[in-house]
Amino acid sequence: MSVKSFGAKLFASIIHKKTQKWLKNPEQTQAKVLAALVAQAKHTAFGKDHHFELIQDAQTFAQQVPVRDYEGLKPYVDRVVKGEEDVLWKGKPLYFAKTSGTTSGAKYIPLTKESMPYHIEAARNAILAYIHETGIADFVDGKMIFLQGSPILEQVNGINLGRLSGIVAHYVPAYLQKNRLPSWETNCIEDWETKVDTIVEETVHENMTVISGIPSWIQMYFERLKNREGKSVGEIFKQFNLFIYGGVNFEPYRAKFEQLIGRRVPSIELFPASEGFFAYQDSQKEKGLLLLLNAGIFYEFIKVEEFFSDHPKRYTIGEVEIGVNYVLLISTNAGLWGYNIGDTVQFVNLKPHRIVVSGRIKHFISAFGEHVIGKEVETALQEAMEGTDVQVNEFTVAPQINPTEGLPYHEWFIEFGQAPENMEAFALCIDQALRKQNVYYDDLIVGKVLRTLVIRSVQQEGFQAYMKSIGKLGGQNKLPRLSNDRSIADQLKID
Repeated sequence: MSVKSFGAKLFASIIHKKTQKWLKNPEQTQAKVLAALVAQAKHTAFGKDHHFELIQDAQTFAQQVPVRDYEGLKPYVDRVVKGEEDVLWKGKPLYFAKTSGTTSGAKYIPLTKESMPYHIEAARNAILAYIHETGIADFVDGKMIFLQGSPILEQVNGINLGRLSGIVAHYVPAYLQKNRLPSWETNCIEDWETKVDTIVEETVHENMTVISGIPSWIQMYFERLKNREGKSVGEIFKQFNLFIYGGVNFEPYRAKFEQLIGRRVPSIELFPASEGFFAYQDSQKEKGLLLLLNAGIFYEFIKVEEFFSDHPKRYTIGEVEIGVNYVLLISTNAGLWGYNIGDTVQFVNLKPHRIVVSGRIKHFISAFGEHVIGKEVETALQEAMEGTDVQVNEFTVAPQINPTEGLPYHEWFIEFGQAPENMEAFALCIDQALRKQNVYYDDLIVGKVLRTLVIRSVQQEGFQAYMKSIGKLGGQNKLPRLSNDRSIADQLKID
């Protein structure tokens, strides 16, 4: 055992003990977080406008602070962008994480000196949790890669601006710098395809042990490695034994990854966002991601079916239930308050609090009242693939409301790595799995409002071409699993 791996095991034990302290006291931990947030922001413009001096607990907080998304908070953010201090949080932020918006265009998410360390610690602690549980630490002696955006930052009124993954690149610990790939110069390449090709050249002869990134873009990297060398990724990187990912559900990609790698590699799932690092997989044995209750974030939850009502109830960590679909709200030490990040979650355990990401509140299909969510389509596809040789590179689903003949249906656009022998039978398997999960969808099928879903095979690299056409190829960009319209569907090229 090397000195580095021995030290990693020791550090993992220390962090595990610290985690247990807040993990076993969830309600008290969240109450302390809320009190600290309110106290520190009491004299900001937002704190004064929302009478933070009256806030004593979660109930009074909900009375004073309404639920907002980015568009709702934008008037305050615009003041921060212009250089004003003490608006959402004390002083000025260290960074703005620039993300793609919807109605508001680009979004500028503040990162402060108080919030930034939690992004780094959470990613570190996820790896340490894996080491503590498995006792495996030898991968720390090899090379590690994180497929990320450019670390080159702009400035707006004296505040650095960039993609979150590029900002985080500035915080790689010194003890990992010698192990980290790709090089700084390669990370700065803006064109994604050129960047991936350069990463292949830099890494192909290295001892890669840890590889991380969004599955769809890691898959692109693996395919180019395999095409260059004519052998599996597992043969190229014999010591590759840990895959770290976030942003999307990995299960639909798993079969394709195992084919590209040549074997199954242990993985760790993360739930990071520009707005905060919310959860990570703390166990290889238990389902779900550990919700980080002591990370400068106060959480509230609204049941999805109540979200669009006039006065939905906001639940705290002590009130949530297993299996309920909640919209996730956050208030943070970066100055986001009662903020709807757009993600929906379900609790799979309450001791400790573990979640799965079930979808996006704006990404669903309900053209006929079925309200199908991301978790349901991913689970249905996974069930249909079990026990088969089918491999899926990427997919998205849209409603077909006005077919040329017959009843309307859900249209699945799938880029296959290995297509099923019988496409209609495969579609029926998905459909049956979806009907088991969603009673509204089942009722529409039984009532002959909808017919069985239809699969369209997307040409190879078709989704990459689509993402490139809209300027979102690579980095942290993700393809929506579901759309309630055909804005994506009508641009895809079908085989």
